[in-house]
Amino acid sequence: MNWALTLWRLASFAVTAGLIALWQLIANLKLVSPVFLPGPDRAWAALMRGFSNGTLLDKTIGTLEHMFYGWLVASVVGIALGAMIGSSKAMRSYVAPSLEFLRPLPVSAIIPVAIALFGLTQGMALFVIAFGAIWPMLLATVHGFGAVEPRLYEVARSLHMSRLAVIFKIALPSASPDIISGMRLSLTVSLILAVVCEILAGLDGLGHWVLLSARAFRSADLFAGVILLGMIGYVTALAMSMVEQRLLRWRTSGH
Repeated sequence: MNWALTLWRLASFAVTAGLIALWQLIANLKLVSPVFLPGPDRAWAALMRGFSNGTLLDKTIGTLEHMFYGWLVASVVGIALGAMIGSSKAMRSYVAPSLEFLRPLPVSAIIPVAIALFGLTQGMALFVIAFGAIWPMLLATVHGFGAVEPRLYEVARSLHMSRLAVIFKIALPSASPDIISGMRLSLTVSLILAVVCEILAGLDGLGHWVLLSARAFRSADLFAGVILLGMIGYVTALAMSMVEQRLLRWRTSGH
């Protein structure tokens, strides 16, 4: 049994419990107006009420769909482009300036362009989320492919392997740690941008729920939405971590 890991988890749980207790104490003493700061008991009650009548479930599904579809598009395009660029010195030389021009662009500057092109639609959200989430994945893939040991390419040439065989059998496994790290970061970016798009475009999701709750001073519903967003972020990060451990077992297997 890993006692260090167990102690770390207990300490993490204790800190979280302490913060919730402090939050409840502040709410009970009304150091902040209950209109703006409900206690965790009221927030939890609002969360359960929202799920019991189905409203929060629909909003959660909407946010998950926006996040997942944008992340999926970014994953496919980012990995494909990253593999093409990273596996070719010439493409890295020619395409790098364009990447460095587009990469620093804040997504907030792209949103008006997306609205002009697609309107306040699902397509706009998909474009914005994919644009923001593609960069961690694209750059991580380029780095992973560019860092492949050159001697592996020499071995591939001596075996007369095709370019696709080199990519799938040598470069992709070697670059997989970087790619998965990029995918984890992109998933977080996708969740953030999904909420932003729902707030701006009024799309069905937790972002819109939080906005309407804030406007109506339903603080318990607002905090329920925020808690739910935090839970989604935690669960998706945990799921990606489990996928990473499963796919990259060869790194710690000693083979």
